[in-house]
Amino acid sequence: MSIAGGPPTGATGPTVPAERIVARLRRHARALFLPSLLLIVACGVAGYAVPRLPESWMQLTAWIVLGAIVLFGWLLPVLWWLGQRTTVTTRRIIVRSGFFVRVRQEVLYSRIYDVSVRTSWLQSAFRSGDVLINTGADRPVVLRDVPGAALVQRALHDLTDAAHGSGTRMRWQDEPSALPDQSVVWGGR
Repeated sequence: MSIAGGPPTGATGPTVPAERIVARLRRHARALFLPSLLLIVACGVAGYAVPRLPESWMQLTAWIVLGAIVLFGWLLPVLWWLGQRTTVTTRRIIVRSGFFVRVRQEVLYSRIYDVSVRTSWLQSAFRSGDVLINTGADRPVVLRDVPGAALVQRALHDLTDAAHGSGTRMRWQDEPSALPDQSVVWGGR
């Protein structure tokens, strides 16, 4: 083995293609509309109404209230939005979330059974949706409010089919459903 951790020198085994990033996804930016509107209103109030207050303690109180509104109404939602990211590679899906406490979840394509899309009326207006990835576990992995959800679903179908090595047929479709000599006729044996 080489010192850099690469393949051993003189190895003639089959080479595995490198993992490439197919897409990086975040929730739809529509989630930032209300926080941005709140920031614009807070800036307008700070520029117009606060200097017109007669007492200095009123101005100080208004600045503290506006600072809290900007912190909790704009900055924290933006940081929360930036803290959630999904990376789709040629081998797996990596879902990262959290800002102070990071949570990382990986799903290999060989574990995926089904990819479906769920949309609300608002999501369908913006062509986004929730992509549900069924791995056979209790709950599916959900990519929430992904822009271009139908395109993401098609790409995940293609990548899953390539990982299963079937193109259009799954491994379990090649196996017979019952033994040939144990067929049963309805209503009799």
